[in-house]
Amino acid sequence: MPINLSKGQKVDLTKGNPGLKNIIVGLGWDVNAFDSGVDFDLDAAAFMLGDNGKCPTDKEFIFYSNLEHPSESVKHMGDNLTGSGDGDDEQIKVDLSRIPSNVSKVAFTVTIYDAETRRQNFGQVSNAFIRIVDETTGQELIRYDLGEDFSIETAVVVGELYKNNNEWKFNAIGSGFQGGLAALCGHYGIEVA
Repeated sequence: MPINLSKGQKVDLTKGNPGLKNIIVGLGWDVNAFDSGVDFDLDAAAFMLGDNGKCPTDKEFIFYSNLEHPSESVKHMGDNLTGSGDGDDEQIKVDLSRIPSNVSKVAFTVTIYDAETRRQNFGQVSNAFIRIVDETTGQELIRYDLGEDFSIETAVVVGELYKNNNEWKFNAIGSGFQGGLAALCGHYGIEVA
């Protein structure tokens, strides 16, 4: 049975699962019946952060245009343009043993592509979740369902892996941002053209 988290809850990931190395971070969502006439394209991303809460370089920003970190520790499995179907809409694979020593946190986010032009926001999205799966066994370890407490936000920090005393933990964050991907990049120290 996976551990179901509430917003703000933190849980040990590696302490109770010694030897855990390869995980899949699955993110999923449904779009409400509301039809804006345009597809919803939600994008998952990972920001690999130093102790200062910022990405050391642009290479630590893993998203649809930069699918893999040079260390091969974080790998985005590709962009899903519609979010249709059941299960994970996008997946990010993480090899905990390969995360560089200057990275102490990996934040997972979801943004709505071109939200302003398409007049879309997370108030029109439901059943959003993040889950962590042991890639070796296929067992779901952690699940966090975001709930419906968003309205005008166009970006959400869903959760983060963080290192504490050489163990990896997960924090269910669920905090929304306005300004989409550009706002998140600014928050994490990535310059946007």
